[in-house]
Amino acid sequence: MTTFAVAALLLIMMPGPDQALITGNSLRGGRRGGLLTMLGGVLGVAVHAAGAALGLSALLIASATAFTALKIVGAVYLLWLAVQMLRSARRTSREPDDAAVVAVPQRWTAYVRQGFLSNALNVKVALFFVTFLPQFLSVDSASPRVEALLLSAIFAVLFVAWFGLYVAVVDRLGRWLRRPRVKARIEQFTGLVLATVAVRLATAAH
Repeated sequence: MTTFAVAALLLIMMPGPDQALITGNSLRGGRRGGLLTMLGGVLGVAVHAAGAALGLSALLIASATAFTALKIVGAVYLLWLAVQMLRSARRTSREPDDAAVVAVPQRWTAYVRQGFLSNALNVKVALFFVTFLPQFLSVDSASPRVEALLLSAIFAVLFVAWFGLYVAVVDRLGRWLRRPRVKARIEQFTGLVLATVAVRLATAAH
C-alpha cells in the first residue's frame, strides 16, 4: 500500500484540470471556494472509485457508446469552464492595478458542482481506476473488492491532503495573486489548461 500511496500522490500532484479549477476558484472565492471545489472533486473521484470496485466502470469502458457519450459530455463541460475562466480573465484585465484585492465568493453549491462534474464526467479518471488501481491489488487477496475500496479511500485521503495544503498556500499568497494583472494571467492560463484537457478528452481513444 505504501507503493500505491506514493504513486497515487505523484499523480495527484501533477498539473491537470483539478489543480487548474481549484486555483481559479481559490482566487475567486478565497479558501472557502478552493476547499469546496476540492470537496466536489473528491466526490467525483469517489464515483469512479466505487464504480471500479463494483465493476461498473469496466462495463462503461467496454461500451463504446457509453464511453463516447461520457467523453463528449465531459469535454463539453470542461470547455465551458475554460470559456468562463477566459471571460473572467478578460474582465479582470480591465480592472485598474490599484483595484481592491478581495475574493468574490459565489454560492457554495457552484464550487462543489464544478469540482464534482469535472471529475465525474472525466473518462480518464474512470480509466485510472480501471487500469491503474488493479495493479496494486494482492494476487492472493481474499476480498479484492474490499481491497480496491481501501486503496480508493487512500487515494481520496491523499487528494484531500494535497489540495487542502495547496489551497492554503494559494490563500496565503491571495493578496498578491488577486492583483488584477496577476489574476488575469492565472485565469488565462487556467482557461487554456482546461481547454487543452477538454480537447485531449474529446480525442481520447477508446
